[in-house]
Amino acid sequence: MIRISQLKLPVDHTEKALAAEIARRAYGQQPVEWKIVRRSIDARKKPELFYTYTIDAAFAGEKKVLQHRNSKWSRVKEERYRFPVHADDVGGGQRLPEEERPVIIGAGPAGLFAALVLARNGFAPVVYERGDAVELRTKKVEHFFKEGVLDTESNVQFGEGGAGTFSDGKLNTVVKDKSGKNRFVLEEFVKHGAPEEILYEAKPHIGTDILKRVVASIREEILSLGGEIHFGTKLVELLTEEKGEERMLTGIRLETAASASGNNAAGVKVNPADRDEKRHIIEKSCRTVILAVGHSARDTFYMLYDKGLFMRPKSFAIGVRVEHPAAMINESQYGEKYAGILPAASYKLTHQCKNGRGVYSFCMCPGGYVVNSSSEEGLLCVNGMSDYKRDSANSNSAIITTVTPEDFALSENGTTRAGDPVHPLAGVEFQRRYEKLAYASAGGKIPLQLYGDFKEGKVSTGFGGVTPCMKGQWQFADVRKCLPDYVVESLIEGIEAFGHKIKGYDRPDAIFSGVETRTSSPVRMERDESGQANIRGLFPCGEGAGYAGGITSAAMDGLRMAEAAARKLSKMILF
Repeated sequence: MIRISQLKLPVDHTEKALAAEIARRAYGQQPVEWKIVRRSIDARKKPELFYTYTIDAAFAGEKKVLQHRNSKWSRVKEERYRFPVHADDVGGGQRLPEEERPVIIGAGPAGLFAALVLARNGFAPVVYERGDAVELRTKKVEHFFKEGVLDTESNVQFGEGGAGTFSDGKLNTVVKDKSGKNRFVLEEFVKHGAPEEILYEAKPHIGTDILKRVVASIREEILSLGGEIHFGTKLVELLTEEKGEERMLTGIRLETAASASGNNAAGVKVNPADRDEKRHIIEKSCRTVILAVGHSARDTFYMLYDKGLFMRPKSFAIGVRVEHPAAMINESQYGEKYAGILPAASYKLTHQCKNGRGVYSFCMCPGGYVVNSSSEEGLLCVNGMSDYKRDSANSNSAIITTVTPEDFALSENGTTRAGDPVHPLAGVEFQRRYEKLAYASAGGKIPLQLYGDFKEGKVSTGFGGVTPCMKGQWQFADVRKCLPDYVVESLIEGIEAFGHKIKGYDRPDAIFSGVETRTSSPVRMERDESGQANIRGLFPCGEGAGYAGGITSAAMDGLRMAEAAARKLSKMILF
């Protein structure tokens, strides 16, 4: 195959025109076969817009084609992902003993992909997820949006698919990967029901409506290959023993319900009943655990800290969600000619503030909704989500500024002692402080404020030309009182600067809602070159452990830790 870059056509071109352009660029040689590797929109010369392509094409006379072209054209060989170890290599074709089967805590992207490749390679993984299977989880989340009744174990943050299930389903990542993991993740999503275009779009997304089906399909494959998935089952303790100078994992203690969402050792039975009120503690002997708990498992973080797991505080970002009419964003990004033809437009904005902090857009959701993504009683946070069609009236984005461990150490009156160590979980308490203010400001509903009123510090009383597209109950409140002063200052300066980049971005009737605090994990769990924590046999993984920042990167980290766990097993004498 020959890779052809920077192939540009008008956005309204036909597939026939694309094939003709490939042949023209190859000096008239017709490709035997070709595929799109990447496609992006070039809107730099509005009103005319173009799709820019990278194409891999095969020609009967490849040598002649390459001789015609300069060095920008070259043969490419696609790197295919391969899992390095099979259970047969470990057990001599025998099934692993029960205590040696790898255990995975969490069924988000990291946990599911770790389980998928381990199951395909004969390791029969056992997955424990505190939340529900996606079918029941969806019902509980929708009930929460309508009635405000929160299930603290199964919600927008917890449950099958992780927090990404109720998001825009973005799959772009900045992770550099030469082993083919990124492509593998995308291909698996397509295999399980995602649209094929995610394999080549520059900014691929699935949408929460399709992602739910994809997640359920991945689960069914894991079960069909001998894996187990137990929902409604939460990790509450690690069991360890000292061996020489090392602490070794020997087992786990779990809290579960007798009817935990209809789950059993064989997997999940859809059409489940609610979990019962009685909770039971069970113990499982195991020596290999992939910990993929997600960025909101705060109670688990505290348990791990008490058990002596090495971790440190990590920077993250906080701010608000801002909503604008999707039509306004589309026209600004595409121009009037294509604003109603192309898919809802995205944007990425950054600004360096006078106070030294940066403010930027994050997790932008074209044609999406603001979501109440709370997971603890008395605390409130928001996120954004979109369906595949991205067809709501508004586009929203988080507008956030980075906060650091030095910020976490500040007391409520803004003072701290220089040189004081920052507690590893100070970021968790920092998040909770502002989520508590957000909850109180609107009586447990999403606090909402027009941008013009946010600047003036007064509660809004009505809408202008923008009305909210939200999942969850809302109420007018003073959002700026739910954030640190330096974040408020940064947001205002940033929005004003963004108004010079996107016309109308700083309009006074743009809608602010808060608070956005779960942008990434507030902790980093230490792991060595083997992937293990200081508690040997434990493999911290994904967003919750501080090693990923989205669906794709979390899934890729799950693959890495599955490999690491399999290598550990391959070195042990099991029989």
